[in-house]
Amino acid sequence: MTSMPLAGDLNETHVRLAVTDEEVAAAQRLRFTIFYEECKAKPSDEVLREKRDFDLYDTVAEHLIVVDPSRGDSPYAQIIGTYRMITQAAAREFGQFYSNDEFDISPLIDTNAYLLELGRSCVMEDYRTRPVLQLLWQGIAHFVFSNNVGLTFGCASLHGTDIENLKEELSYLHHFHLAVPELRAKALPGRYTNMNLMPASEIDEKEAFHKLPPLIKGYLRIGAKIGDGAVIDYQFNTTDVCIVLPTSYVRQRYLRHYERTTQKTVSSKILNLIPPLQETVQTA
Repeated sequence: MTSMPLAGDLNETHVRLAVTDEEVAAAQRLRFTIFYEECKAKPSDEVLREKRDFDLYDTVAEHLIVVDPSRGDSPYAQIIGTYRMITQAAAREFGQFYSNDEFDISPLIDTNAYLLELGRSCVMEDYRTRPVLQLLWQGIAHFVFSNNVGLTFGCASLHGTDIENLKEELSYLHHFHLAVPELRAKALPGRYTNMNLMPASEIDEKEAFHKLPPLIKGYLRIGAKIGDGAVIDYQFNTTDVCIVLPTSYVRQRYLRHYERTTQKTVSSKILNLIPPLQETVQTA
């Protein structure tokens, strides 16, 4: 994926990869603002001192950014959204994916598809709109097809660590969006939290979906499925689930929707490398 914008021009809000250390640092500073200041995660002394959310995975990751040039001349002002992407090659170099600390992802590795882990997604409060989320997904789709990724996955978070308060959302995900066994990552034994907390018959599907975070709703709308079990992350004040999304789902549920804006950057040759869906995708 090149560093050029995927939509509009450089004077308009656009999505691309970070290409300088300053841009990566700006994305990390945005993550700090959202995760630690807004959502009350607990920073280490070093993270607090630098006011950046960072770890060693950032050194091998690609950083997708949404840039609004009208906000000023500095990346620290212009970057209003970000996603961290770790390819299978980068994870092999590093030794593991980030998700390995929370989930057993061996079923995903066993598919022999080329994997891409998505994580650390956040958007500045004033920009949490559908167009910005669409820009992020456009960038992910371009990266996926340009690099022949077969399967995307990653940790997605519900805010809070009180399982009783999240039982309807977790039960809804378990009953209505559980991945097939061949793609079912599972929370590690020492961290496993049961998501089957309510009978399916007692769940108001529409209300449960409405209560989910926008990011998870976006995943579900394009066909994502959920692994077995959740993980409580007390540092980040979240309850995490594992999202699993074959790229053929992205093709059918996302690019079909936005093909007019992506047809110039995603070649039909790349699209043809992605196998068709083998099952009907349920959307909420």
